Amino acid sequence: MQNRYLVNFDSRELPQYEAEYLIIGGGIAGLFTAWAAAKAGAQVTLLTKRTVVESNTDRAQGGIAAALGVQDSPELHMQDTLIAGAGLCDEDAVRILVNEGPERVKELIEMGASFDRSGEDLCFTREGCHSQHRILHAQGDATGAEILRALSQNVSALANVEILENQYVVDLLVKNNICYGVLALDQITGQCSIFRGRVVVLATGGSGRLYNYTTNPEVATADGIALAYRAGAAVMDMEFIQFHPTSLVLPEAPRFLISEAVRGEGAILRNSRGERFMPQYHGMAELAPRDIVSRAILSEMAKTGSDSVSLDLTHLDPEKIKERFPTITLTCAKYGVDITKELIPVAPAAHYMMGGVKTDLWGETSIARLFSCGEASCMAVHGANRLASNSLLDGLVWGGRIVQAASRVIEDRNTGRPDFANPGLLPTPDINFRELRKKLQHIMGDKVGPLRTAQRLAEALAFFDRWSYLSAYEVKDTYQMEVRNMLEVGGLITEASMMRTESRGGHFRLDYPETAERWQKHILLKR
Repeated sequence: MQNRYLVNFDSRELPQYEAEYLIIGGGIAGLFTAWAAAKAGAQVTLLTKRTVVESNTDRAQGGIAAALGVQDSPELHMQDTLIAGAGLCDEDAVRILVNEGPERVKELIEMGASFDRSGEDLCFTREGCHSQHRILHAQGDATGAEILRALSQNVSALANVEILENQYVVDLLVKNNICYGVLALDQITGQCSIFRGRVVVLATGGSGRLYNYTTNPEVATADGIALAYRAGAAVMDMEFIQFHPTSLVLPEAPRFLISEAVRGEGAILRNSRGERFMPQYHGMAELAPRDIVSRAILSEMAKTGSDSVSLDLTHLDPEKIKERFPTITLTCAKYGVDITKELIPVAPAAHYMMGGVKTDLWGETSIARLFSCGEASCMAVHGANRLASNSLLDGLVWGGRIVQAASRVIEDRNTGRPDFANPGLLPTPDINFRELRKKLQHIMGDKVGPLRTAQRLAEALAFFDRWSYLSAYEVKDTYQMEVRNMLEVGGLITEASMMRTESRGGHFRLDYPETAERWQKHILLKR
């Protein structure tokens, strides 16, 4: 039987801290939840793995989708979301997202988030699968950074919020299916502590670092999903990984995201022969759903024997491009590419996870007092394929809803203070965790990437089975903890991918290329 913890500990021997809300994660979902909870009068402790600025939120370029334009409506936004979700969206969740989203965005503006305007009017752009120009952006292509700035400034100013950085959450403390808090490791002092909360919120972000090619930062190692699964929570839709079609491909450069908004402004894709190819794959051409664009690019790469295709902006107004996409312009220039005159080499990279810790429409998981929001969570609002720029909105909407739902928990003073202990793990085995991590990322990219088969998935499952014995051993440091979490979640993604014998949204099986009506359902995995 797998152990529920990564280290040996006894809570009675460790420092203890308490809060009404204990929030894990400092991106948009965690910060907005902290802000809403503090505004409701609660005492909040927010733990971040590194610093507040290290999250997927900071890297979000394209923008945030909200039906705020005069020609737009929540109904149109809902239709576009359902189409992108390929039959697996929960319609109630989508209705909540598109109807509550505009008010949450207005709250961001009231906090001081400065979105781009033309005069007094907000500027809107368009991205893949959107029928309307509804994407708000900031500083051209630095939307996430601007939202993070506004949120972190506002949250930091609140007296009833304590932000503790460099706190790595090792495991959840759960007894009788009730979450009482977490075991956390201070990465500066090396000291473990117990943090108790009447409400615990997982807002730990994504899992892109499971793959060798990803747009995600180093911190995105699927920790929250692994924590929840080990503690007994249900996870859902783990097979649905969104690969962003256009990440920069240069020898010395990281897989930097080239925003979909670039295609929204008129950029086109060309293969290595210089031919535009997207119109032959989909009626929306470059603005087709991301999974279709990614597979089209992979198909063209295979046909031409190239490791990339090209994104062409050279026909667009150079000054407009520099103004609209300053971050992309400067980053590409750093690596020798003038995007106003030269083609940008791009290829798909792991970007976003539609699946995660299963929650209800209020963000509560299958464990009492444990909530989740943002990319770590899954209430099927994104279905099998996320509509572009819905992710930032998702974090805002469910961060707010959690605070509404959790008020009943905060008022309940009879929460109990059970002790927790785990004395039985063996000493850490002498293995090279860095090599193991590289091997895992290669396996995920090669066997569980955008194009899957039963044989590839079986080979990946065999890899995860070989390393399952590690659950009997203790880990030494946060690097090893990350690798263990990556092994846990990589296995779940692979298992769900093997189970779903069809192709839908972000999950494509070469051996089952059609979408099957009998598979219009969700896969739940639980210990």
